Amino acid sequence: MGETVTKRKRGRKPKNPIVENLETTAPATAIATTWTTTTTPALDDVFSVSNVEIIDTATPNHRHRRRGRPPKKLSKNLDKPEKPPSMAPSRRVPRAIENGDFAVPITPGDLAVGPVAGVDPGVAWESVARAVPAMDAVVKVFCVHTEPNFSLPWQRKRQYSSSSSGFVIGGRRVLTNAHSVEHYTQVKLKKRGSDTKYLATVLAIGTECDIAMLTVDDDKFWQDVSPVQFGDLPALQDAVTVVGYPIGGDTISVTSGVVSRIEILSYVHGSTELLGLQIDAAINSGNSGGPAFNDKGNCVGIAFQSLKHEDVENIGYVIPTPVIMHFIQDYEKNGAYTGFPILGVEWQKMENPDLRRSVGMKPDQKGVRIRRIDPTAPESQVLKPSDIILSFDGVDIANDGTVPFRHGERIGFSYLISQKYTGDNAAVRVLRNSEILNFDIRLVTHKRLIPAHNRGRPPSYYIIAGFVFTTVSVPYLRSEYGKDYEYEAPVKLLDKLLHSLPQSPDEQLVVVSQVLVADINIGYEDIVNTQVLAFNGKPVKNLKSLASMVESCDDEFIKFDLEYQQIVVLCTKTAKAATLDILATHCIPSAMSDDLKT
Repeated sequence: MGETVTKRKRGRKPKNPIVENLETTAPATAIATTWTTTTTPALDDVFSVSNVEIIDTATPNHRHRRRGRPPKKLSKNLDKPEKPPSMAPSRRVPRAIENGDFAVPITPGDLAVGPVAGVDPGVAWESVARAVPAMDAVVKVFCVHTEPNFSLPWQRKRQYSSSSSGFVIGGRRVLTNAHSVEHYTQVKLKKRGSDTKYLATVLAIGTECDIAMLTVDDDKFWQDVSPVQFGDLPALQDAVTVVGYPIGGDTISVTSGVVSRIEILSYVHGSTELLGLQIDAAINSGNSGGPAFNDKGNCVGIAFQSLKHEDVENIGYVIPTPVIMHFIQDYEKNGAYTGFPILGVEWQKMENPDLRRSVGMKPDQKGVRIRRIDPTAPESQVLKPSDIILSFDGVDIANDGTVPFRHGERIGFSYLISQKYTGDNAAVRVLRNSEILNFDIRLVTHKRLIPAHNRGRPPSYYIIAGFVFTTVSVPYLRSEYGKDYEYEAPVKLLDKLLHSLPQSPDEQLVVVSQVLVADINIGYEDIVNTQVLAFNGKPVKNLKSLASMVESCDDEFIKFDLEYQQIVVLCTKTAKAATLDILATHCIPSAMSDDLKT
């Protein structure tokens, strides 16, 4: 796939605190995948993914306040609007004449001519009339979230509320961000200028692309609402207008800017790399899911994240129309969201001339070298390490891993892969031992050993004799070690997060999360977040196999082999008998999660 973001050395924290949103944080290790190698420019300490935040969908009015702790003040002068500086009468400028949603600035010289002098009626008012119906399609999204408690997997956290933006598309559907409705319990929509909130149904959540699709059953919601029309991918310096309901007010907000960059970028919520737009329009908390319009009033993207760093200003990111249309067509084609496929390989640049000669590449040949291949991916059956990928679907790949994009632009070849759908075939041409080979590869989604998301499912757990076993995921690490988990988590777990490949589709990383203290587990109390390698000499493949082996064990003792050469030995009968009392003491309804009972 693309190239990875450079990892910071463990133990060294970023210059500034990482900005987090209400639902998820954005540490670098959450973005980096095992499918990328790393080379970054010198300015990566500024433009590090660690500084990218998913736009916070919650406003202060909806944040859950902890008991006994007063809310933090947003600003000393938040309740007191700043008084404008006094100006001499001769220097004062008249206020702009407002027309609906737009304010037309007027200079003193303009007052002498016409009602709105200085403004071309044939252009300005036409654009106003064209954009206003599009803004009527923008809605405010209210969501109540109930997140799983990954540290105590048998319960959930206290619910909280958030607000974000969305917009109406064809087919009585609404698009917003996936992180806006993550772990939703209830979703409501409110139209512009309306005082009614309508209950919404979530049709699909695209974790990788950070897009969610909603609908409303009430026919009144769809009255007098025209869906937005999608435009083509904009070019550099094209004007964009971001519309939404950001923090600071309850009415619609409009900010404008230009497209400043188009490239493959890291999607913080999905921990993936897809095509994205960088714009300089102001994007703030609550803008999540709001549309970005071009000068023709067509939607060219969805606002979803921004860069926060002391050395940068006004850097926001927009999901472009190719990614949006891929999500919509995927849902229409399969009746559900199936995801973006990947080419399950790690690759290396071939820019060094000696490296190219050593593998038999001719001067006119270009490509990238395969480092490792995912054993669970279909391409592992045909591709081999050290193969040189020369082209993908007939498009030649450069030595730096880029392909031609548009006039004067190049982009990472993972863009070609992201245009495919799950189950599609792709023609891959490789160089192996100075021989050119052609393969037809079926593309599928990638399964990581440590997944970036649980996709709305509650965490799995199993308890025996006070030992709480669970599986490791990025949300679990964040729950255990906070937003700085890439610095605080054990080295063994971080190494597996960044570099380990699953050997089978159902492989999981099982750990002893904690030990609920009881008489039977004396001496084992300090075991925390340690991987389970084997049970009674048999390797532990996943949590379900571990629970099955323990439940069916008739041996005198049960023995767990843990990481760091630790072992846990308990009497089988005593351990199973003590489990019921431990569950009752800690008010745990069951010794295992529902998914392990089936």
